[in-house]
Parts: sequence; C-alpha cells; structure tokens
Amino acid sequence: MVLTFPPDFIFGTSTAAAQIETAFEHDWQGFKARDGQIFERTTDHELRFEEDAKIISLLAPGYRMGLSWSKLQRGPRQALHLETVNEYKTFLEDLNKRGVKIMMVIHHFTNPTWFAKLDSWEKKSNIDLWLDFGKKVVETFGEYVSQWNTFNEPNVYISYGWITGFFPPFKTNPLKALTVLRNMGTAHDKMFDIIKTAYPSHPVGISHNAVVFDSETVLGHFPARLSDWWFMDYVPGFFTKADFFGMSYYARVSHDPMPITWLDTPEKIKHYDMPHDDIWEYHPEGLRKCLDRYWKKYKKPIVITENGVCDESDLLRQEAIIEYAKIVHQAIQDGIDVRGYYWWSTWDNFEWHLGPDKKFGLYECDFITKERIARPSAAIYSELAHSKVVPMSRHDSSVMITEM
Repeated sequence: MVLTFPPDFIFGTSTAAAQIETAFEHDWQGFKARDGQIFERTTDHELRFEEDAKIISLLAPGYRMGLSWSKLQRGPRQALHLETVNEYKTFLEDLNKRGVKIMMVIHHFTNPTWFAKLDSWEKKSNIDLWLDFGKKVVETFGEYVSQWNTFNEPNVYISYGWITGFFPPFKTNPLKALTVLRNMGTAHDKMFDIIKTAYPSHPVGISHNAVVFDSETVLGHFPARLSDWWFMDYVPGFFTKADFFGMSYYARVSHDPMPITWLDTPEKIKHYDMPHDDIWEYHPEGLRKCLDRYWKKYKKPIVITENGVCDESDLLRQEAIIEYAKIVHQAIQDGIDVRGYYWWSTWDNFEWHLGPDKKFGLYECDFITKERIARPSAAIYSELAHSKVVPMSRHDSSVMITEM
C-alpha cells in the first residue's frame, strides 16, 4: 500500500544559526560543552552558503532556519549590519531560486552579548529591544520567507536557562523563570502582530518541545506529572496567539524518580529494556500521543518543526525517518490537520550544552575539515520529502545524494 502525503504538505529540514555558524558575540560563545569542546567555531556555514544551499535543496523543498541576532544587530536598536544582511540575502535568494520555502525562526536560544548584559528576558523593558530586531528582520528578509516561528522551544529555553541551569544565564531560580516566561509570552504576541501587519498571508506560529513524561515507579509519578504540567501545558499556554502550533518531538522521558536517559543513566535504559538513540529513549509512538494531545487542546493546524534522532551510526535514523513518516501520515488520515514536517537536522552541528559529539545530521559534518558528507539516511529523507511518498523500508530508497 502506497502512503502519499497531501500535495500541499511541506517536508523540510531544520537548523539553528548559532549551531552552524562561527560564534559572534553571543551568550553561548566560549561555553565549554559536556564533551569538552568550546562553543566557538562550529560548521563554517557562513563560509559555505552556496554549498549548503545545494545540500538543503537536495534534501527537501522546505527549510526551517534562523539568523544570527548578534551578528546582524550589534547594539540596542542599531540598524542591521549591511554586509551581514547582504550575505544572508544572497543565501536566501539562492534557496528560493532552488524552490526552497523558508520557515524563519526569530529567536533560537542565543542572545547578543549586549542583550545578555542588560539581563535579557528577565526585564520587561527589554522586550522592545527584541521587537525592534524582529521588526527589522521582517522588513529586511520577509520577501524570502513563507512561514514564521517567533520563538524556538521556550519551554526548553526557560527550563534550561533558569531552572536546571544548563543554558545561559545558568540560573536555578524558578521565580525568575516565571518572569522570563511572561515576558517572552508578551513578546510573542506583539511579534505576531508585527508580522501579520507586514505579511497577512504568512502563517505565524510557535515551536514547543513535546515530550512524553512517564514513570517506572511510584516515586517517579510526581516528578513526571510536574514536568508534564510545566513543560507540556503551562508554558505553551503563554503562546496561543498563533496560526499554527509548532511542535518538536524526540523522546519519552520516564522517571524512577529521576529522569531516565541514555545520556545520564544508560544502566537504567538497559534495565528497563528501552530502545534508545545516543541520548534518549526512542519512542516514536509518542509523536502520535503528542499530536493527539495538542490537536484536541488547541484545534489549530500543527507543524512538526523538529523531529529526529541522535545517532552516530545512522542505522536508527534510516528506520526512524520511515517510522515517523508513517505515524504522521496516519494522523492526517485520522483527521489531525498536520501541515508540515521538518527533520532535525540538515547536517551535524554544535549540540548546545552537549557539544558536537552528538550527531543529528542527515549529512555528517567533519568538525576538523568541516566537510559535509551525505549519510545513507539523506537519500531516504530526500526521496520522502520530494516525492511525498513513504518508502516501504530503508532499503527501497532509489535516490542517491551525489550532486554538488
């Protein structure tokens, strides 16, 4: 049986500017990741725009991306840096000429150093500084864009920045987390209006990280329920002014009572006999659970803004592409209005606090030479994305990623 997606369904891949460009005066620059590597030079994307545009267009007709705030706007309310603007415009024009539709993310975790020094999202008065940047991005680059994300995964950003302390500003202060959440929610609502005024037909949404929180023991029940309430219900409730609900999904995280992951507790993953990638439990059926949940709650079109696996071997990735595609296809058949799907990521990047040793890319990126090398999964995803037909197995893909 052939599984075919609707003609207007968009497949794409996804990246974040900070993870693929050389760090430029932002609050992650110089950070030492868990694997010991320093957040500085990443994949040289800013030096390889033409090559990367070819890779992006070969993989899919859609691309979810962001621009470097710190490189574009080098002080509060300053005009955008002209040379950087022209470099990005050339890249975006190239993508459009290749038939690639752009989903633009305005904020993806990083802030300019000058914004961080002003206490970033902790101060209500700083909202207007980000809105000034966002308005200039819309005015400057809007003609190349088809859809918008205001914020990427505010539930991750706020939780890791102000509760666990994994992300800058490395705080563990739940009260400040609530202040940041309120400020970002306000910023989102105002940015939505700015974009819709300039481009009424452009869909504008948010992207939330969706997780299946569960428990293996009685002691794990409360922390799982608390995490679920905060991450899956409370934070998304501040970003409901949207044309679509953007959702990323990677994993089920069970508790006993602490979170069980391959990254931190591999012995427990083995004990509970959980399939896994190189970070989390691999639980593809959780994508459907989250789609059901958010469709029922918001009744808005859904775009899967990120989905993927951390898998250096690429073997799981090849299977996961097909398995996830079947789940999304069935959800559409069952009446859920899913409009698009973006694979994370286009090529390997600097995986935030974990470092570049964690591999998500359809293309491998050698972090010494910066060479991009297609993995077998790239051909499978390319076939799916361009044909909108689900390959029956990973061995059926007939598309070869060879053109450069």
